[in-house]
Amino acid sequence: MTILCIETSTNCCSSAIYKDGKVIASQANLIAANHASELPLFINTLLDNASALQLTLDAIALSQGPGSYTGLRIGASIAKGLCYGLNIPLIPIDTLQILCAAALNQIPNIATNAMLCPMLDARRMEVYTSLYTREGVRTRDITATIIDQNAFSQELENQHIYFFGNGADKCKNIITAENAHFVDNILPHAQFMGHIAEQSHTTLDIKQIAYYEPFYLKEFIPAPSHIKGLETK
Repeated sequence: MTILCIETSTNCCSSAIYKDGKVIASQANLIAANHASELPLFINTLLDNASALQLTLDAIALSQGPGSYTGLRIGASIAKGLCYGLNIPLIPIDTLQILCAAALNQIPNIATNAMLCPMLDARRMEVYTSLYTREGVRTRDITATIIDQNAFSQELENQHIYFFGNGADKCKNIITAENAHFVDNILPHAQFMGHIAEQSHTTLDIKQIAYYEPFYLKEFIPAPSHIKGLETK
């Protein structure tokens, strides 16, 4: 199965071609990407690589959120357009699960009973988060959680939890339990999506894609305009 993977949930932007357990090629800007201009270029390069290898896409996997409203909309728009044009299905993937796959790639010796806690920044002391086993099974709902001294206190009494993602840094001085471990530089990346997509039970056909929306979790609140005549009151 050949899958084009697209990840745009944060200020990172990446895409990859995955086939039968292997990443064939990938393109990424993991610092401060301009998703609208860079993602189409990444995808064009990857499709050229796929064509050179005589590969035909079977599906597109999309990081569905939560995350950046603008990033998720750009990723969804491009993915939906490609699915329509190529008449192939869309496989939406939990962004936090992608982060877990990235973490396991960097810290493979996690204890069997340890939990993974990906965190995406939701501004101030709020993060998009959940808990996962090392096998990728989610054990609580994805929520926008305000972090304080009591966050995850019950779970941390009995087991080790690894915290990571761009929302974890601001929590280091608040979640200080002995069983709390913080891992730096874990980023969502399209290269970790292929295996999850192959195992997914959610595949949207062309008719379903028409109604697909990213998983924003919170409503979009536009920033005040500073353009003269368009100021937000």
